[in-house]
Amino acid sequence: MFDKILIANRGEIALRVIRACREMGILSVAVHSTADSDAMHVRMADEAICIGPPPSVDSYLHMAAIISACEITGAQAIHPGYGFLSENATFVQMLEDHDITFIGPSAEHIRMMGDKITAKETAKALGIPVVPGSEGGVPDVESAKRVAGAMGYPVIIKATAGGGGRGMKVAKSEAEIEVAFRTARSESKAAFGNDEVYIEKYLQRPRHIEIQVFGDGKGRAVHLGERDCSLQRRHQKVFEEAPGPCITPAMRARIGKVCADAVAAIN
Repeated sequence: MFDKILIANRGEIALRVIRACREMGILSVAVHSTADSDAMHVRMADEAICIGPPPSVDSYLHMAAIISACEITGAQAIHPGYGFLSENATFVQMLEDHDITFIGPSAEHIRMMGDKITAKETAKALGIPVVPGSEGGVPDVESAKRVAGAMGYPVIIKATAGGGGRGMKVAKSEAEIEVAFRTARSESKAAFGNDEVYIEKYLQRPRHIEIQVFGDGKGRAVHLGERDCSLQRRHQKVFEEAPGPCITPAMRARIGKVCADAVAAIN
């Protein structure tokens, strides 16, 4: 157990972590930008330290400043919350190199599951059914036409480093594939600094169900139910409902076990 945890986040998520720390008898350290010096999470934490000016890139995304804050305050671990640096393998690797515990996945696992192509290949190796699609990235328009023609339209072109609906374009016919391919690549490059894309069969009326999983990193994992994220606009979630209204108890147990077994298998 830790004596002191630094929270590399702000707002509501930081308050939740502070409350959990207090319940467990652990001291909490809040980091903040100059704009957040009077924020609630700063006032509620046992200690607070300023890590930079208002822009997130100069404060909450400033890896060296956060690690320095950790060393200055003597915090033994960092809780990332969500967003910001919570899925940044470089940051986690830096913490591992400095013998600071990251409360979350290892750098190896973030690299493995953060890239969608690698994540899909890992899922297939673990026996998880996946949507039919290209074998890895698709380098050019001619390859895109060949892959899409083989699997049948409509298809969706996705950024391998994507998220939040960015770098995703649907092509309903070969006449649309070139524009969709080039647009997806340019969006991906602008948003994520990586223009690699892959192609999947486009499911026109799916239910988008996400399973929540929790693993101990030692080969054991459980699922914590699901949420239905089917209501979307431009591939971005608008509304999430838990439990999913179309999921039966038997389906929840079956799908949940598949996901829990998979994360347990990769520790």
